Amino acid sequence: MGFFERLKNGLSKTRDNFVKGIDNVFSGFSAIDEDLFEELEEILIMGDLGVKATEEILDKLRKDIKEKHIKEPEECKQLLIDSIMEEMKQPEDSYAFENEQSIIMVVGVNGVGKTTSVGKLAGLLKSNGKKVLIAAADTFRAAAGDQLEMWAERAGVPMVRGTEGADPASVVYDAVNAAKARNVDVLLIDTAGRLHNKKNLMEELRKMNKIVDNVFPNAHRENLIVLDSTTGQNALVQAREFGDVCDLTGIILTKMDGTAKGGIAVAIESEIDVPVKFIGVGEGIEDLQKFNSEDFVNALFDISE
Repeated sequence: MGFFERLKNGLSKTRDNFVKGIDNVFSGFSAIDEDLFEELEEILIMGDLGVKATEEILDKLRKDIKEKHIKEPEECKQLLIDSIMEEMKQPEDSYAFENEQSIIMVVGVNGVGKTTSVGKLAGLLKSNGKKVLIAAADTFRAAAGDQLEMWAERAGVPMVRGTEGADPASVVYDAVNAAKARNVDVLLIDTAGRLHNKKNLMEELRKMNKIVDNVFPNAHRENLIVLDSTTGQNALVQAREFGDVCDLTGIILTKMDGTAKGGIAVAIESEIDVPVKFIGVGEGIEDLQKFNSEDFVNALFDISE
């Protein structure tokens, strides 16, 4: 089964809740009026698209209906799909790091799949011909280094790690110097899961970013936050908190297989203006792929490639 099919299957619960509601609105109304828009608004917000994204999507829908002189509600569905797709459009330079020497720091709270995502991302980059190095800067969790080492072996990439309880900043320092010396294409830094309300841990993240800036100022920088799609709107809170400490450049959205809250992908991008760059739909090393807004919306609405 290809990635698109796995994504489509993964979004089935979201589709059951969300797309069926949209279909019911378009088939149940005989005219395009305010009642129709109110129903759509409720479905979009309940589908975890968030208030801001919902308003922007419906504003565009109203405009398109007016410009195209649409009279029948059932003719609106494709316009709505196009509007959602437009809302999720990524900047053209989203993957610029692939063409430069890059350092990617991966952050997030406990239990979202950070270490796993680092391993899968290493595998993806390696399969695309990149020379990758992983840094195990999560020195708090006893098994974190061992878990990451297992993923590094699966991906076939080397790893720099410190002893358990070591200063994570010193691991980052060693890893950045190693990345320079070995002339790697991408250094991936796995950080400890930290609650966004733990001030000292968040400050430590700031310190690690400063070390990277000082040791390798010419490297292309990425700070990717891993968010668990099953947490819905709570993922937004996490993204905002981490954004206050480090300059977030992208999102890795995990656990999209089997969530009923897939709409959060639209909300996050709209609310914090940070693009989803990678999406995970399973446990395998190949189950993390680049995010494609067109594929995502087509999978959500069960439209074949």
